[in-house]
Amino acid sequence: MIRRYLRGSGRVLASVFVASVVWLLFDMAALRLSINDVNSKLLKEQVIRERQLFKQQSRKDVVKKGDQSDGNSPLNSLNKVAKVYRQGVQNPPENHGDRFPEVIQPNHVLFKDKQGAALQNVTVVMQEERNLHVNGIQVDKSKLIDDSNEVMGNKGLSDIARVTPGVQDGKGVPSSASTKGLHKSDDLQNFAAKTESKTNAKIHEELFAKETHPADKSSKPNGDLNANEVINRTEDKQAGMITQRFSKVTKETPSPAIKLQAGEGTRGNATTVIKAGVHKVLSLDVTQSPRDSNAVGQYGQAAHVASEEDADVKKRWDEGHFNVYLSDKIPVDRAIPDTRPEMCAHNLVHNDLPSTSVIFCFVDEVWSTLLRSVHSVLNRSPPHLLKDIILVDDFSTKDYLKEPLDTYMSQFPKVRIIRLKERQGLIRARLAGAAVAEGEVLTFLDSHIECNVGWLEPLLERIYQDRKKVPCPVIEVISDKDMSYMLVDNFQRGVFKWPLVFGWSPLPEEYIKKHNITISDPIRCPVMAGGLFSIDRQYFYELGAYDPGLEVWGGENMEISFKIWMCGGEIEILPCSRVGHIFRGQNPYSFPKDRQKTVERNLARVAEVWLDEYKVLFYGHGYQHLLDKNVIDIGNLTEQIELRKRLQCKNFNWYLKNVYPDMDAPLVKAKGLMFNVGLRKCLTMWKNFLIFDMCNLSKQTQLFNYTWMRQISQKDVCIAPQGKDSSYTLQPCNDTNTELRWSHKSSNAALENHLISEFLPYMCLEAMPRDDSLQLNACEPKNAFQKWQFTQYLAH
Repeated sequence: MIRRYLRGSGRVLASVFVASVVWLLFDMAALRLSINDVNSKLLKEQVIRERQLFKQQSRKDVVKKGDQSDGNSPLNSLNKVAKVYRQGVQNPPENHGDRFPEVIQPNHVLFKDKQGAALQNVTVVMQEERNLHVNGIQVDKSKLIDDSNEVMGNKGLSDIARVTPGVQDGKGVPSSASTKGLHKSDDLQNFAAKTESKTNAKIHEELFAKETHPADKSSKPNGDLNANEVINRTEDKQAGMITQRFSKVTKETPSPAIKLQAGEGTRGNATTVIKAGVHKVLSLDVTQSPRDSNAVGQYGQAAHVASEEDADVKKRWDEGHFNVYLSDKIPVDRAIPDTRPEMCAHNLVHNDLPSTSVIFCFVDEVWSTLLRSVHSVLNRSPPHLLKDIILVDDFSTKDYLKEPLDTYMSQFPKVRIIRLKERQGLIRARLAGAAVAEGEVLTFLDSHIECNVGWLEPLLERIYQDRKKVPCPVIEVISDKDMSYMLVDNFQRGVFKWPLVFGWSPLPEEYIKKHNITISDPIRCPVMAGGLFSIDRQYFYELGAYDPGLEVWGGENMEISFKIWMCGGEIEILPCSRVGHIFRGQNPYSFPKDRQKTVERNLARVAEVWLDEYKVLFYGHGYQHLLDKNVIDIGNLTEQIELRKRLQCKNFNWYLKNVYPDMDAPLVKAKGLMFNVGLRKCLTMWKNFLIFDMCNLSKQTQLFNYTWMRQISQKDVCIAPQGKDSSYTLQPCNDTNTELRWSHKSSNAALENHLISEFLPYMCLEAMPRDDSLQLNACEPKNAFQKWQFTQYLAH
């Protein structure tokens, strides 16, 4: 039967059936293999995810452990201070007057990152989910260049890692307490040996040397980093070691256009668009050795001495006119709070910023404050932007500022010391420092400061945008008593009051509202404090630098401020750049000549060159004696006047209207009719005589001025007493002629409305009712004929 069915077409059908069954069996086998492969991949991915979750949980446990530590721990203190500095203090700010900006006293806690939760360690800044604590070694890769792949115009640099400074600069491997077994790791020992001989600045110079100017995109056999390479970390759990490897970032971020606020890139109101080649401000703060969290004054907190040490404090106070004894106990590289507005850390700056030379001028400066100033620049400045640091010794007499200073600074290749052979004063010392500077930008700093995190790049960015901008940092306060670092009001600006006295003033509220100014926006500054600012080196010399005729100290900030504004530049205070400064109640420096006469002479030079007709306000506020060339010689002004003409500078009236419009600067103290209270008539000029007539504002012959030189004038004619008798005379006005001066609205309340001759004491100008004439008689407080009133009083 079967054979019959397998004949002919039946055989064909059977063959097809058998082949189908065999093919089906092969398909089922292949499907099983495929399913097994997929299951293997899924299992592998699950294992990877679980490992990653385990690592993330470990990191969170580390941070959580830090958060739950004792409330007095440094990290806890850091987190608390952040809230104070970022959110402000509830108590109203204390007003310290003109001596230094209005300040807010913190509760001595610091730092908060952009999320407001992660901690920053100052030595190596920490951020949650970017930090690892591996076997006691802390590695940070967040703050060198922040946020994944956000270096615009270049490939990502977010994963650059930094080893705790305990293995830097000759300090070798961290202590056994911190390494927990890692001291036996060959890799760690090799790394320590490699970095042992390098200084802190050198190490970070290697990290940033090619950061903003990448050249070779290929990985290098010697392990050097460029802008497209990052350090990745892997954990070897078996050996308990940290190894380092380099990998290339393959994902590029497109270069966006950056919108600058109106007026930032240009002086107009148009928005400027600048493309590509930018990165976030680098929030650097490094140190040569692990910071002692319990050190005196650490983290900018107030420091105190025991009562038995008060005598030592008083004994050493006069060395710097601040607490020198306490300063010497504070680390020279202490951490200070990041007091910038929170958005400043996210600002973008260009990769190809100009380099700068930082110039410190000093004479007999306190050792600890000078070193702290230099360390703050080295520790918190991007090395590729810091060309050199120039210390100009203005003929100091202290032995420790000679060979010991040379020896100490020799460990920093970028620091140079220039010694003047005789005392020149601050102004000429700065000129000497500028003459040898190699940076494209000159940054002048006082020698008792502490630069804050991210202080430098905002200054250089403004100059990059406009070479005629002269930016200044916000000058914050380091207490002269307890050395604490204090936050200042964000809207303070430098101004002057007559007679050219520098001071601090809040930005007018209406100006803030009108221009919608935020706490991080640049602030137009009519006058810089003078001690801390950056300026394009070429522009500095185009302006004629400082007036070389100025001596020692005083007035140089006024001179360069007026020069910058009136000759086409701008001065700004940048809230995203902050530098602490010790404000002292007394200037400790000696003057080769009389201190007061030196300052007065400098101010007189500034007034004569830059104030035009407004110089009478300077002289009229107590400096009339400077008009007498027999009293003081202010030197030759020809060169400075020619410089102003050559630069085609605007006049001082333009400065008042456009730069400092809220400044009160009337050219006369009083003007209008001179009304005699007793006679009820007004003084009138008739030919070459003075008579009385009915008051009439439309009569030019009845309009007089009471000037800042305390003269009674009509046009170019002034009233003067006639000898020592009771008559008067009319003379050509002359600011130097003391015979023409009259006191009016004086401090003597009984004679407030009288016109008292300064040439003839106790003689007053009086109207005679019998014949409407004018005479000088002895002053009588109740005599109405000796009382005068001007139509309009503009100043007192």
